[in-house]
This record gives sequence, structure tokens and C-alpha cells, in this order.
Amino acid sequence: MRVAIIGGGAAGMMCAAAINEQNPDLDVFLIDKNDSLGKKVIISGGGRCNVTTGIQDVRIVLSKYPRGSKFLSSAMFSFSPLAVYEWFEAHGVPLKCEDDMRVFPVSNQGQDVVSIFEKLFANHNTEILFNYQVKSIKKVGKEFIISFKDKSSLAVDKVILTTGGQAYRQTGSTGDGYSLAESLGHHITELAPSLSSLNCKEVWPEEVAGVSLTKATFEAKGKKIYKFTGPFVFTHWGVSGPAVFALSSLIAFEKFSEAEPLQIYLDLVPDLSKNEVLLKIKNFMESDPKKLFKYALHQITPLALATLAVEQLGILREKKNNEISKKELQQAVEWFKKLPLIITGRRAGDEFVTAGGVDLAEVNSSTMESKICPGLYFAGEILNIDGYTGGFNLQASWATGHLAGVKSSVG
Repeated sequence: MRVAIIGGGAAGMMCAAAINEQNPDLDVFLIDKNDSLGKKVIISGGGRCNVTTGIQDVRIVLSKYPRGSKFLSSAMFSFSPLAVYEWFEAHGVPLKCEDDMRVFPVSNQGQDVVSIFEKLFANHNTEILFNYQVKSIKKVGKEFIISFKDKSSLAVDKVILTTGGQAYRQTGSTGDGYSLAESLGHHITELAPSLSSLNCKEVWPEEVAGVSLTKATFEAKGKKIYKFTGPFVFTHWGVSGPAVFALSSLIAFEKFSEAEPLQIYLDLVPDLSKNEVLLKIKNFMESDPKKLFKYALHQITPLALATLAVEQLGILREKKNNEISKKELQQAVEWFKKLPLIITGRRAGDEFVTAGGVDLAEVNSSTMESKICPGLYFAGEILNIDGYTGGFNLQASWATGHLAGVKSSVG
């Protein structure tokens, strides 16, 4: 039997590896339009490759996917984060789990993750076809005929589409797989960038660019109310960091622009109630009445942000604690508990994944096989699945790729 895997990213590599280990006698063709494997894998996690998550409870892991969590269940239980961790270590890549539960190679080198696949394929019947641009796929009887640009066509028994989405276009993820899936009868849901930084209308964030908080709650009001709590950082253009990426994932299909912006609110001290914030500031003010007011605010926030808050509230910089009115104090509490920002767009080029993809209702979640076109399988980001940052998107690719590989190698 001959199996063609189109796309040499995380899902495609794991798919080929699973076939090699499940049924080593199969002829496998791993097809990629790039000149090397795993380009997006190598640059993920800042080049360190956030392989998976250290969270071992699969149910908790599945809650980290705004889209596709129910569909992912079979694949995730079959090849869980723990199984992925053990697989990579067994294949010669020692891993480490950091305090934030992200898992990386001990070497901090994404290339090490890709290298083990290259070694594995060299010892099996996997033919890697680099610089092969797929033009079309046609089902002729029980066979698939794959046509290429400037290359001879290829006939195979099964096809697995692992072409990714359309994020990180410089790595080759340009959405080609969507048109191939449509040509074989599938529907593609609405597509949108996810996990991006956000631009805001206000210019003041530039004054505190680089200031980060380990915990803040973001609330966006669009078609519905979206909330997420986590770490973030102010930037020259707005906000970024894990909580912002997660919020951008939740609002992926909200339409906003400079002309029609989106209102969001930040709770910069989510672990404290308004009254607790008030008491903390008042206690300092009473103990040090001659100190500048910004130092009272510094009790709940970095000094740079406290200084900015004073400016934004229209309070004179030289005002001391014993000169602050009740109204000014209350306004300060409100500023930290419900800081408004007007979001005008997503930060171009920061899209780590694509929200949307092949309609999951048309794919068998237990096998990754098409319900429309027998012999056609899907894995990875081409599917309408996306997760938050923290290794969840690579984990989904490993899990669906592994399941597709195992199931396609039978019969």
C-alpha cells in the first residue's frame, strides 16, 4: 500500500513516523513544497520549540482549545501530552517541563525535534519529496492521483492532508490545503488569525512598553462577553503576551478595525476586590502621608505603571498622599480594576495559528478519515482546531497526526 502525506510540518512528520512504526512495510511519501522539514516547528517557542504541555489531565488539556476540543478527544486520549513526552524522550530528545508547564527540549533547540524525524525516516520506507508543489488531487476509482507543478504525477492508495493553516506564511503555511480539501468535497469554515498581539487606539501604552504583569483579567465586549486571565505585557503598539494571545483566540471571529474598534477592559489586580485595593492604597497613604501618591499606587503595581496612572487620572505628579481627595482615590481604584482600552486591530505577522479550517463534522474523529472521501485523512492545523499558547497547538498536531498515521496504515 502507498500512502502520501502532504505537508512536512508537525502533523505530517508525526503521521509518517506513526506509519513507519505501525506498519514498516508501507511505502510512504512525505511531500513538502519547502526544501526541509518542520520549518514552523523549528521556529516555534522562539526557536526553542514548545513541544507540548506539562499538564497531564487530558480533560484539562482539552479545555485549552476554543475550537475543536470535543473532536480532539479521541486523538488526545490516544496520544496524550504524557505519551508525546515519553515518545520524544524514547527517540533521543530529552525534554524539560518549565514552571509555567510548557515543555521544551533540554537543549532549547527546535532543530533537535525535527532531526529525530529525519533519522527515523532514513531507516524506513519513507521517501521525502522536497520542493514538490501539489497542483491537484483526484480520486480515480480507489486510487488518488496527485499532480505536481513541473513534476511527474504520483498514484497512491491513501492521502493525508497535513498542510497546516495560513499563519507564518514564510514557512510555507499559505493555506494550499484548503483548496485541495475543497476539491475532494470538503467545506472550509470561516478563517481568521489567532494568537496575535493587539493594537490599541491609545498611545499611552508606549510609555510603559515592556512592563509586564503576571496576572490580569481581560474582558472584551463583542457579539458576547469574552474573558481571560493570565500574564501580559504592554508594548509600543498595545498589549501582548499569553493572556492577550488567548483573548485574541476567543475574539478571532469578531470584526474590528480603526473605524470600528473593539472595547476591552483590564483588571490589573484580579486577585483583589475593589475594597481590598482601596484599603491597601489607603493604609500606605496613612502610614506615609508626605510621600508622593504614586508610591501608594506602587503597593499594587510596578512603579512605572503607578506613575502612568497618576498622569492618566489627571492628578498632579507632585501631589502627596495627604493631598489626595476621596474622589481621586476612588478613580485610581477604578483605573486599576477596569482599565479601558480601545482595540483597533491584530498585530500583523504575529498570528501563530489559524482559527477555522476543514469542517470537523465531515471528518471521523476516531480515525481522522474523511466521511466524504474514503482514503482521505486530515491532521493538524488544516482542521478547524486551535488552542491557546503553551504547547497546545503542537500537541494537537502530534495527536491528530499520530492517530491519522496509525489508522491509515491499516488495510
